[in-house]
Amino acid sequence: MKKTYIFGHKNPDTDSVTSAIALSYLKNKQGFNTKPVILDSLNSETEFVLKHFNIDIPEFLNDVKIKIEDIDYYKNFCAKENVSILRAYEEIRKKSVTAIPITSENKKLLGLLTLKAIANELISGKFDKIETSYKNILETLKAEEIIKIDEEINGNIVVASYGSETILTNIEMDSETILIVGNRNRVIDYAISNRIKLLVVIGGHKLSEEQLNKAKENKVNIIATQYDAFYTAKLIGLSNYVKKLIDNSRIESVNKKDDLDVLLQMSTKKRYNNYPVVNEKGKCEGLIRITDIKEKNSKKVILVDHNEIEQSVTGIEEAEILEIIDHHKIGSISTTKPINFRNMSVGSTNTIIYMMYKESRIEIPSNIAGIMFSGIVSDTLNFTSPTTTKIDIEAASDLEKIAGINKEEYVKQMFKEGTKIEGKTKEEIITKDLKVFQIDNKKIAVSQVLTLSANEILEEKEQYIAQMEKIKEEKGYFVLIMYLTDIVKKGSYVLYTESAKGILQSAMQLEDIYQGIYRSGILSRKKQIIPKLMNSI
Repeated sequence: MKKTYIFGHKNPDTDSVTSAIALSYLKNKQGFNTKPVILDSLNSETEFVLKHFNIDIPEFLNDVKIKIEDIDYYKNFCAKENVSILRAYEEIRKKSVTAIPITSENKKLLGLLTLKAIANELISGKFDKIETSYKNILETLKAEEIIKIDEEINGNIVVASYGSETILTNIEMDSETILIVGNRNRVIDYAISNRIKLLVVIGGHKLSEEQLNKAKENKVNIIATQYDAFYTAKLIGLSNYVKKLIDNSRIESVNKKDDLDVLLQMSTKKRYNNYPVVNEKGKCEGLIRITDIKEKNSKKVILVDHNEIEQSVTGIEEAEILEIIDHHKIGSISTTKPINFRNMSVGSTNTIIYMMYKESRIEIPSNIAGIMFSGIVSDTLNFTSPTTTKIDIEAASDLEKIAGINKEEYVKQMFKEGTKIEGKTKEEIITKDLKVFQIDNKKIAVSQVLTLSANEILEEKEQYIAQMEKIKEEKGYFVLIMYLTDIVKKGSYVLYTESAKGILQSAMQLEDIYQGIYRSGILSRKKQIIPKLMNSI
């Protein structure tokens, strides 16, 4: 069963990370194969939560774009450089393709053998020389081993098509001669005496004991085939090592970890159909053909705590979304077929997942209960946010008991860890919990920074504003607004780029605003901030 990735939004917070982990545990208990992942590094609050409950930080997922390895290409389809041309051709024919990658003994890609190259060899190639192995000649001619002295067979082909007298008088033979001969004992004796490299006996002719003994003494290799002289002469050239024909001037290969886009762009420029597939070590994994790119095994994903394209993983358009669990407004993500979409007006995604556990009658382990509790407390600002519902409070109360924690002490420590800014740059502080919304082709960036004391940021607000203007320009945002939410005072200070001033005035219904203006009771980005900004824009 193919693995399904479960993840929250970019700039992950405690609710998105813990809900991905909790949902993955639930799904796996139900018989699915899922894996929780994250799209960026964790903030200090989430790190504290996972460490406290002894849960490993999920792996990082860079993107879900379709990779070469997600395509049904010809896996493990390649031939080593020392197989025969005939063997390589037969492999090509079995797959009904037009080429095969050729590799070294340790599977390093050397080049590509095409049917065109084989055809050229058959039509215009030189058939008077052989550079191959004894084994290859046996296989090609379906021959019987009579005497084997050498593994490597290199030499010039001579066919005993003249009269014996002519051959004995005019044809010189030596250790580089490969003789194709039938029932011509005088010629056979002559060849053995001259210590030729290989004697190919055709038509089922048998050598005498004396001839065999002499051949062994003179170190002459011998094979016997049932084929006649014409067919043997025609076929023996195909026993040559395939490396003789490979075109290594155009080793256009793709890594199996490459995006499909890389191959499509390459094919547009090169106009080739066949591309060897290699791994990270350059070893051949098979062959992919442009004409075969039909079945794409898109990555399967489940989204939690978001349903906006801008907030999701790179390449989400190429993934197969199986399910969405969220508590935000309906966003911009669409699917090509019906899915399970569970969206509720509650304070935390973990509240919805808690309900799913109860519906499935699956027991929640204490450590999973602990991180789910943390996600609810974090997203509801310890139940002070206007997004908080009775369902959130009841779920958190039950999870608290399962986890066996001291609520007051634990929550205080969690928020203390989460609001630390020591050692962080201003850019890191601004972008750590920043969400981007698309409105009429405009990117609206809204950052929320939780704090127990806003003064340490407000004292440097001019520097923060300058950094926000820089980020806005670099990222192409229409506006960038930062809400500095004071958990103790239960309100937010607002910093913004100049482009946002008019929008904020309208959204706040104020005649004038200023940098660092305080708004009491403003705690929820999704319920109190985003809707008003959208209406204003």
